[in-house]
Amino acid sequence: MRRRIWGATAVLALLTGLAPVAAAEAAPGAERASTAPTTRPLPLERLFDNRAVSDDARPGDADFDGAGASLSARDLAAAGWTPGRVLGVDGARVTWPDTAAGEPDNVRADGQAVRVRGRGDALAFLVAGTGGDASGTGGVRYRDGSRGSYRLTAPDWRGGPLATKSVALPHVNTPGGQLTERARLYVVTVPVVRGREIASVTLPRDPGGGADLHVFALSVRGGTTGWTGSWAASTAGYAAVGPWQDRTVRLVVHTSAGGPRVRIRLDNTFAGTPVRIGSATVAVRAAGAGARGEPVALRFGGRAGTEIPAGAQVFSDPLRFAVPSDAHLLVSFHLPGPVAAAPLHSQALQTSYVSGPGDHTADGSGAAYSSTLRTWPLLTGVDVAGGPGSVVLLGDSITDGVGSTPDTDRRWPDELARRLLAQGPGSGVPRYGVLNQGISANRVLTDRYPGDGVSADTGGVSALHRLDRDVFAQTSARTLVVFEGVNDLRAGAAASDVVAGLREIALRARDRGVRVVAATVVPCEGEARCTAAVDAERVKVNAYLRDGGDFDAVLDFDAVLRDPGRPSRMLPAYDSGDHLHPGDAGLAALGRSVRLSTLVP
Repeated sequence: MRRRIWGATAVLALLTGLAPVAAAEAAPGAERASTAPTTRPLPLERLFDNRAVSDDARPGDADFDGAGASLSARDLAAAGWTPGRVLGVDGARVTWPDTAAGEPDNVRADGQAVRVRGRGDALAFLVAGTGGDASGTGGVRYRDGSRGSYRLTAPDWRGGPLATKSVALPHVNTPGGQLTERARLYVVTVPVVRGREIASVTLPRDPGGGADLHVFALSVRGGTTGWTGSWAASTAGYAAVGPWQDRTVRLVVHTSAGGPRVRIRLDNTFAGTPVRIGSATVAVRAAGAGARGEPVALRFGGRAGTEIPAGAQVFSDPLRFAVPSDAHLLVSFHLPGPVAAAPLHSQALQTSYVSGPGDHTADGSGAAYSSTLRTWPLLTGVDVAGGPGSVVLLGDSITDGVGSTPDTDRRWPDELARRLLAQGPGSGVPRYGVLNQGISANRVLTDRYPGDGVSADTGGVSALHRLDRDVFAQTSARTLVVFEGVNDLRAGAAASDVVAGLREIALRARDRGVRVVAATVVPCEGEARCTAAVDAERVKVNAYLRDGGDFDAVLDFDAVLRDPGRPSRMLPAYDSGDHLHPGDAGLAALGRSVRLSTLVP
């Protein structure tokens, strides 16, 4: 039986809403009937009819779920979710209601028409369900008169998945006292027709069955026109660091595309508390922690520093700074307050640096950087102005580069990026940025990191649970390459379940207008968990992939790496030595094997 593997962000406009594009682009005679009520659309806050947040001393002032339970105003403030705060989540900007505890702060969805303006690639809803997960179909009205539909699911505020939540609060307020129990809030995105101006949105009807779908905020996620992703790393978990206080972290990252301006993205994913950035700079690296020239200050909303609420992200302001392609940058940020745990990418395979006490972001010299680290905390993206957009590589440890020589940029995505950069103007292949979203130990179906709290496991949440954050919200994502499945099989998953998960990724990518390419699973005989039974399931997954029906193209990585005389194992010349991960030669072979035209939408 197929597992229930759709996450909170897997909100597809299927059935009657199989893509707003389809509904809006249909011939006039085929357009589906409007779901919008006849009432005039109103701003969302004018529709608030429910009180979800209470003062801890007066829990009776709110009744979120119809049984007297509510969110703690103190917990929200401790997470940085203060009234009127604009929160960046998964590339969208939503505003926490500007209301006091005990005042109406959300609307129970039941077909209300909401005034929304803007162009972009998705609607972003800040939601939660009460009485269980709450789902329904709503409508979108565009300024040109066309309409579309969407399917929205709000996971339950007390029982929904932690892996896809935007923030988890430590308590639930009740009339009988405060409970030590996680309360969840979710930002869920649904696709809209790119570039078409939205006039209003109709919320889903009451889902019935005792469940309510609560909407706290709604916005249009703007597109990323004019920017190309040059470097990225997935948040693999929330782990102990330092501890750091009054320290400067200087991270070394390797660009793919270059450009005349730059911005960075910092994510506080999975966190329960805000993190303060005192200042930040960018520089081209000379050697070690030393910069070539003076580091240039980054600004955040015109200020030197910023605070990132729990579960949120910030982009720096655009900075005129020439970013070279295929080069190392130094991104430095000062942490003035105590930081004992942070969201991070665990397998950087790149030496970065931490200073002694003080703000050393402006130091051109690396003398103050007295210790090293091999992770990338907080920093998740570097974008450059211009360019044709990005290719996103969703994978596990092989994409992450495990098995390659550290500090040499020999991951297969690095090889692919160099090949794209070498393309001439007549090749027909744009010089895309390459965004490596590989996470060591990651799986398609199940979470390694549970999605909340400090953990030593940095295998990430599942590919299905991180798809919106790590693919669809990435800067100017044009094409997705998915290369996962071996860890699921090694953990005992059946080929049919892995196939179902990969098919779901393909459907969700197509629904978002992203070209989707799959890579076959490579052999691993000789590794302890790669048994003959596992290999038999691997062969079944690859047979499905080679059939190609669900994907725009398929890369046969299995054929590149396998030993022709023993197809269940990797060619020894390509083996890093553990029989699971290719070494430098094998990773180079993968990067060279990609037919670049398959990446072009």
